[in-house]
Amino acid sequence: MLNNLEQQPADALLALIKLHNEDPRVDKIDLGVGVYRNGQGDTPVFAAIKAAEKKLLETQDSKAYLGPEGDMGFVHALMPYVFGKDDPTKGGRIDGMQTPGGTGGVRLAVALAKRAGVKRIIMGVPSWPNHAQILADLGVELKTFNHATKDGVVDMDALRAVLAEAGEGDAILLHGCCHNPTGIDYSNENWDEIAGLIAARKVLPVLDLAYQGLGKGMEEDAYGVRCVLAAVPEALIAYSCDKNFGMYRDRVGAVYVMVSDPAQLGAALSNGHALARAAWSMPPDHGAAAVRLILEDAGMTKLWLDELDSMRTRMNQVRARLAAAGKVGSVDFAALGGQNGLFSVLPLNGEQILRLRNDHGIYMAGSGRINVAGLTMGNIDKFIADVATVAA
Repeated sequence: MLNNLEQQPADALLALIKLHNEDPRVDKIDLGVGVYRNGQGDTPVFAAIKAAEKKLLETQDSKAYLGPEGDMGFVHALMPYVFGKDDPTKGGRIDGMQTPGGTGGVRLAVALAKRAGVKRIIMGVPSWPNHAQILADLGVELKTFNHATKDGVVDMDALRAVLAEAGEGDAILLHGCCHNPTGIDYSNENWDEIAGLIAARKVLPVLDLAYQGLGKGMEEDAYGVRCVLAAVPEALIAYSCDKNFGMYRDRVGAVYVMVSDPAQLGAALSNGHALARAAWSMPPDHGAAAVRLILEDAGMTKLWLDELDSMRTRMNQVRARLAAAGKVGSVDFAALGGQNGLFSVLPLNGEQILRLRNDHGIYMAGSGRINVAGLTMGNIDKFIADVATVAA
């Protein structure tokens, strides 16, 4: 029966990593893979993580199963950062469970939404490619709208139009901050309007918060999520620590459920536990335990937040340098200065992207998405000059 299986295309970004690794040029630039890099081009382990792992090594006394909910100390320690310190449980209406990375959080949120009766999920495009793959794999209909205009600003008219014809039985998937792949985020005023529209149409919000702290700050980047939650009776929130703790390969994430009545929270989470048990049984413990130890210790928490500030500062410096270059051929870098997070999309066609790779050793996704953290003060001028060559 396995002969019935057809060859599937390789993941484009994973193929790009292989091509970059095999390129012998010393001045090659990798703008494809979505990980943070420092000014030397490395993706280091956070000092706070190193400290937590040392403590974990010294104090952990068992590797016994935790259960499908994972490390609930980790889940609860994150909640004040996501939902606010005053009342992170919203009067007992919010709780969660650990997942294998943000991807596990999104998948479990969509599976829960489907089990609750959601037939269709509305999503702005372009989006993180795995969003659509997860929806397709779970058999949930996808309704798309344009996330941004050709001028590089959010397309609120498109969002208003798609919500105007939405209703009960629909959900909407929104990026909490640092939009992947465009870097184009909703303003606070946009979020205020979006929250009201979602509430009025009785649409279930599924909020993907994968980059908190990499945009404007931990508090600032939570505005959209908190704004929507203040306006609606129920929601699902997927969270990733892979980026803001640098835990990519350890797969550290969570999913949170907000219900209208605290009495329903146990039933909602029991469905999450059952779905998780069937999918991955229980999430990996090590990374979440390390994050929990950081958040339980004031000194390690400060160290982590300082490191996060340094990451954000460096990416903003790269964006400022790109913005200062202005218009380079057909590419206007100025807009990148007002965007957030790791990613932006350049208006380059497939031929231009291929020329950058073949002639200049610059690797980026075929969509034109670049990871700005792949640029350093040592290679950014070369990058700008090479883009000018192909975009003339």
